[in-house]
Amino acid sequence: MTHTVKTNSAEAWLLAARPKTLAGAAVPVIIGTAAAIGDGKFSPVPASLCLAFAFIMQIAANFINDLFDYLKGSDREDRLGPERACAQGWITPLAMKAGIAVAIVLACSLGLCLLRYGGLWLVGIGALCVLFAFLYTTSMSYLGLGDLLVFVFFGLVPVCCTYYVQAQTVTLPVVAAAAGSGIVIDTLLLVNNYRDREADRISGKKTLVVRLGERAGSMLYLLAGIAATVLCLTFLADGHTAAALLPLLYLPLHIATWHEMNKINHGRKLNTILAKTSRNMLVYALLILAGFML
Repeated sequence: MTHTVKTNSAEAWLLAARPKTLAGAAVPVIIGTAAAIGDGKFSPVPASLCLAFAFIMQIAANFINDLFDYLKGSDREDRLGPERACAQGWITPLAMKAGIAVAIVLACSLGLCLLRYGGLWLVGIGALCVLFAFLYTTSMSYLGLGDLLVFVFFGLVPVCCTYYVQAQTVTLPVVAAAAGSGIVIDTLLLVNNYRDREADRISGKKTLVVRLGERAGSMLYLLAGIAATVLCLTFLADGHTAAALLPLLYLPLHIATWHEMNKINHGRKLNTILAKTSRNMLVYALLILAGFML
């Protein structure tokens, strides 16, 4: 018997929030906090606020993506991406607009709490996060700029800000850690775009995989994981040997997932690679955390 999700129900909102994507929000905050722990600067309140802000902004971005995909009519049967709540009738467009507004207000409220720890300049960072949550879905992903946005807003911005609100400074190894975070999270976007390459080509969405081709997209996925691991070696400069070397344990998982992605090549089965990639990048962050705690 097919399970029916009641429109605008709690279950519908949970599905629309796409909880499996929240690992991407957690990774940069974990890495930024790990670096603060390693430097003896850990502060639990701002770290927790950063994590909550990241989670809610990720949910807001998911809602925005869901609504605009629906309004653009891009939820065709040939689309292999996650099921969209509006297209499935789980949430009405009007309710989704309200959900977006509530999520953004909650995120901004948490961001205001961070001003005590980071200063007024964080208002500008928060505004950019909200702006690009909209621009990613409405235009920039169609121009092939999604990977750059991931690098900036899942790497440089959240890691450096998470560290700053705890340590009141940003060091070169932290910037390297931020770059590693952005690159490792981009593996999730790369496999998503690898899976959707045919549908994206038809719809005119010029992702890197569409622009460069299937083989190049596969190699980018592999090299991104390797590059993220290599960047961790910069921690050796500050004497954080464990934090530099433990992430090497991520590589076998990443390479195995890459091999499996190539074997599957196309179709809905690549959703398993999305799940494994999400797991892998969380392992990457936790290995860095363990290294700094040691």
